[in-house]
Amino acid sequence: MPDRRRLVVPADLDGERADRVVAVALGLARAAARTMVAAGVVTCADTPVEPSARLAAGTVLDVAAPQPIPGLEAASVPFAVAYEDDAVIVVDKPSGVVVHPGAGHRHDTLVNGLVGRFPELEYLGEEHRWGLVHRLDRETSGLLVVARSEAAHGFLQRALKERRVGRTYLAMAVGELDAATGTIEAPIGRDPAHPTRMTVLASGRPARTHYRRLAAWDGATLLEVTLETGRTHQIRVHLASIGTPVAGDRTYGRPSSPAVEPGRVWLHAAMLRFPHPSGRPEMEVRSPLPSDLTATLERLGAPVKGAVPGRL
Repeated sequence: MPDRRRLVVPADLDGERADRVVAVALGLARAAARTMVAAGVVTCADTPVEPSARLAAGTVLDVAAPQPIPGLEAASVPFAVAYEDDAVIVVDKPSGVVVHPGAGHRHDTLVNGLVGRFPELEYLGEEHRWGLVHRLDRETSGLLVVARSEAAHGFLQRALKERRVGRTYLAMAVGELDAATGTIEAPIGRDPAHPTRMTVLASGRPARTHYRRLAAWDGATLLEVTLETGRTHQIRVHLASIGTPVAGDRTYGRPSSPAVEPGRVWLHAAMLRFPHPSGRPEMEVRSPLPSDLTATLERLGAPVKGAVPGRL
């Protein structure tokens, strides 16, 4: 069980962000504190606090400090390398692999596998980063980029923040969309009633998702989805918010026909485009659709609208 402790915001931190308050109080790196607060383990009156929330002096916080992660162990974890050079690794992650060590997953994560294959990553980047630039949910398959040096890590993090990293996904939505293209712009925050879930929330962080209909069947739509922001569970929350959740999503979705269900979230990170840290031409890496998702397309047969692209 995590240790719990009570914090009272001191006068000299009056009006500061929650992540800075936690960093100072617990002696953590700011990035580690921000991750911790975003995970929902810092609460005020039983309500999770957002990292950017400004806290008044005297505010009482309850902190469920996570157990420190022990020495990272290299392990044999399934993943493919779609591209690598001296600066970056583009990983093609299978569904079912957790990216980051945490409660219940200490030795079987993508990071354990990466350190086994690329030992230099163990000491790279901010605390508990190991070169990771962004992440994918456990059930989501596909591409993510990992830096192999401190300089590359900083460069790619800045590029991500400046929205110069393009991320394109394929998603099967339950239901049908009237428009062939669209943008969902709705802030996302942690669900006050369910701290492990995210939701569209007026006080959440800005989030924007673009979609394009590729093919449609009775009760299902294949979408190409691009992210302009990268909030936790963004595609799943946004599509659910307009009544067309991702197929197989047991958290935000609803049951769909057996033909559509892949046994996991029907979401694949199919393409990554990013500036290379060395200054060479922009990189574009693609990942083919895995067999469990192509199987659903075969079961669905010919679409009633659009067409399934030949290159998936």
